[in-house]
Amino acid sequence: MVQVKICGITRQEDASAVLRAGADFAGLVFHRNSPRNVGPEQAAALAAPLRGRVRVVALVADATDREIAEAVCAADPDFIQLHGAEPPERVAFIRVRFGKPVIKALGIADETDFAPLASYEDVADMLLFDAKPPVRESVPGGHGRSFDWQMIRTRTLRKPWLLAGGLDAENVSRAIRSSGAPGVDVSSGVETAPGVKSANAISDFIAAARATGLAGAVQP
Repeated sequence: MVQVKICGITRQEDASAVLRAGADFAGLVFHRNSPRNVGPEQAAALAAPLRGRVRVVALVADATDREIAEAVCAADPDFIQLHGAEPPERVAFIRVRFGKPVIKALGIADETDFAPLASYEDVADMLLFDAKPPVRESVPGGHGRSFDWQMIRTRTLRKPWLLAGGLDAENVSRAIRSSGAPGVDVSSGVETAPGVKSANAISDFIAAARATGLAGAVQP
């Protein structure tokens, strides 16, 4: 079954919608420049009803050890997602330092962006392929941009992975079929405004992703 991550949760009603719709992962963003940024108290309140029912992910980007520690203390996440330009050595350090599995996001625009893939597979527990952000953009994700999903399909990957970037209920089925993704991640594609999720959009997205997975399972 296709795994689904809903990222950028900022409100209790959105956390509840994620649970009702049956998501596998729920992401909390710890990045001051993001419209989805949550503070420690807010993160703790959001994570509490999610914990044990969905895998909580704390997203940071090029964060200091202190910033990561604050996020981990607040959310007690199941995963730390590194969404910046963290080199493999930094990923390995964070994984050991904080004792949490790590999801490493890689920004993709063309084939050359897969060059460091093997090094990240050696140190991360999971990978996430997202579209590269616009030039000079201060926020690394959540832009609603996509990339050529077929670039991933022919690759043999050693770690579990998620596909992100410009996904919504209308195109997630095509994205899964084009890329062969075992899991998908969405943020802006289920929002009515930055940081404001739609319960109906979350439900529709998950239903479309799961239907694709089930259909794919019975095809030769």
